[in-house]
Amino acid sequence: MFITIGILILLSLIGLYFYNQYQFNKAKTAYPPKGDFIEVDGIKLHYLSKGSGKPAVFLHGGVLSSEDFYEVIELAAASGYKAIAFDRPGYGYSERPSNEEVTPVTQARYIHLALKELNITEPIILVGHSWSGTMTLSYALQFPEDVSGLVILGGAMYKEGYPAENGDILSKIVTTPVVGDIIMNTLLATPLGKNMGKVSTKQTFSPEEPPDGYEEKLLAMWGRPGQFKANREDIRVFPKTSKELSPHYPKIKQPTIIVVGDKDPFGTISMGERLHRDLSNSMILKLPNVGHMIPENHPVKVLDAIELLKTF
Repeated sequence: MFITIGILILLSLIGLYFYNQYQFNKAKTAYPPKGDFIEVDGIKLHYLSKGSGKPAVFLHGGVLSSEDFYEVIELAAASGYKAIAFDRPGYGYSERPSNEEVTPVTQARYIHLALKELNITEPIILVGHSWSGTMTLSYALQFPEDVSGLVILGGAMYKEGYPAENGDILSKIVTTPVVGDIIMNTLLATPLGKNMGKVSTKQTFSPEEPPDGYEEKLLAMWGRPGQFKANREDIRVFPKTSKELSPHYPKIKQPTIIVVGDKDPFGTISMGERLHRDLSNSMILKLPNVGHMIPENHPVKVLDAIELLKTF
């Protein structure tokens, strides 16, 4: 009897595995890369680029990819900027290194290397959303001469107040060798996994609504094992990294615009206020009736914040 049950479980897992692989491949076909690739330090990074002029570089949060800034890129390019948005390592169509722990610090280094390969020599305006708040500040701390100004949108910059500051069970399970891989390759494309993606979309955009097609793209791209694992790894390393970096934030002297929505459900208002106190050369903007996903729902506000840097 136990042998029969074991065989049935094994066959079910095999069936789920092949079903999931089919769905993952289908997602790649439905959402092909729209930009270009560059290789740095052994990994390929995918990026979108448009326009010419002063370089403005965009770093997405922990959900989708560079396409979160698609409309912002169009606006920035039309306003005289060379707009570049990267898929962070492991997201979208960018590869993720496997030979080191990936943190906001190491990801900033990869972006810096990529910009050098792209012959971006002028100091950049760096725009970071959500999880990339700490990554943006890490970049400024590591490469201060290469940054002319910062814009942080609904940013997470401190361990205190981060939703997973005391750990995250799902992230721990997913990043466990073998067990995590089995779970991701047999469940992510099933109704259970897709429902988790739908809940995540609703929570992330609340109280606003996502743009048309966003949920479908999230289910396809965020619901792939590589990107899902990258997201959970990022969640796990964030508290430790932000705790180590935050005492150094006052060293940042570049003009910084901190933008938060007054309806953001993730504690970014208090983080933004704290960062404003830590940075002597900063301004905080609170957007009325705006939630967390500022780049997608309010691209004009992002460009307005970039333009504000000219007033410093």
